[in-house]
Amino acid sequence: MPNPRPTFFSFYKSLCFVFFTNVALVTSKSTIEPCSNSDSCNALLGYTLYTDLKVSEVASLFQVDPISILTANAIDISYPDVENHILPSQLFIKIPILCSCVDGIRKSVSTHYKTRPQDTLSLIADSVYAGLVSADQIREANSIADPSVLDVGQSLVVPLPCTCFNGTDNGLPAIYLSYVVKPVDSLVGIAARYSTTITDLMDVNAMGTSSITDGDILAIPLSACASNFPKYASDHGLIVPNGSYAITASHCVQCSCVPGSRNLYCMPASLAVSCSSMQCKSSNLMLGNVTVQQSSAGCNVTSCAYGGYSNGTIITSLSSSLQPRCPGPQQFPPLVAPPTYVTRDSIFAPAPAPQSDGVTTTIPKTTTVPSTGSLPGLPPGGAPVGSLSGASALVNSVAALPIVILLVHSAAVLFCRVA
Repeated sequence: MPNPRPTFFSFYKSLCFVFFTNVALVTSKSTIEPCSNSDSCNALLGYTLYTDLKVSEVASLFQVDPISILTANAIDISYPDVENHILPSQLFIKIPILCSCVDGIRKSVSTHYKTRPQDTLSLIADSVYAGLVSADQIREANSIADPSVLDVGQSLVVPLPCTCFNGTDNGLPAIYLSYVVKPVDSLVGIAARYSTTITDLMDVNAMGTSSITDGDILAIPLSACASNFPKYASDHGLIVPNGSYAITASHCVQCSCVPGSRNLYCMPASLAVSCSSMQCKSSNLMLGNVTVQQSSAGCNVTSCAYGGYSNGTIITSLSSSLQPRCPGPQQFPPLVAPPTYVTRDSIFAPAPAPQSDGVTTTIPKTTTVPSTGSLPGLPPGGAPVGSLSGASALVNSVAALPIVILLVHSAAVLFCRVA
């Protein structure tokens, strides 16, 4: 029996399908940073646990060191068997990753996921990885022809969003957090939570308006302390967000960044077991030691500082300087106990660190968005090199269409319902 000829109604049903398929593509957007070299940087992912997981299980999901997850969230690693501590479902934590340059854009491709029975690409993307990646992105990264057929135990590359922006924000050290927008989020609330401004977030993410949508992925700059280690050091480029710390040099050295500081302070780590010498040459000072001597000219300060880790050797350097005043006792970021539960407030609030005490941040109900001199749908003046993804470019295009097109869209909706 020959196929029936397409009718007027079937043609417009197809047109409606294409139209709304394209509309669906623009519901969420993410910031993309173009790149042209092979360098990499430290970055962070904002991740919400989909179920109760051990610290080691979360680390396995992202192929990172469990200790690095704890330190990035200012969790005290001195607790017994802390790597097997069970983190509660819906807890928001920061995951440290290496951000590379792949196919001309910044992304992390070091994460692999082994499929389990009943897995689908949508489940993996939306639940397991909490919206940090889309099902289409996983499909494309793994050249999957039929996404409905996944072999149990199949290893999938999971491309994750990240940005570097030269490790600075407005000329100061910063590390960038990829944050998935929640339904209750507003740009003013996110800015307040992460001690930044709406203008800065709009500039970093090349936004023409302050409007955000559930599922959008924003790049959020976090103030940090940057290292100046030589390129041959394995921890070259180490950068630590304010209020947290990092363990480096094969778990031998702890580097801290006090809130409000730009100076990285390193000392022997509590995990240190079998480490190379941490004594500065031609001195009795050990790594992290500081001596002061008051004089009529000021304060003579001598310190033994950390200079990186290379070929199993901890590099130290001795420095002396004359300062107007003697420094006070070394300060350290406040640490928290491994979280065991999540309050309702901390589930719905964007959190720079795990919350289990119910403390919330007051968010203004209204705000005045500063003018950027930009037209709707266009990046603000002075925006960084980053750009919006292809999906968000469609959003901007739709915003700039004449009102007549919107009327046609309304007619199409009505027609599709009738058809």
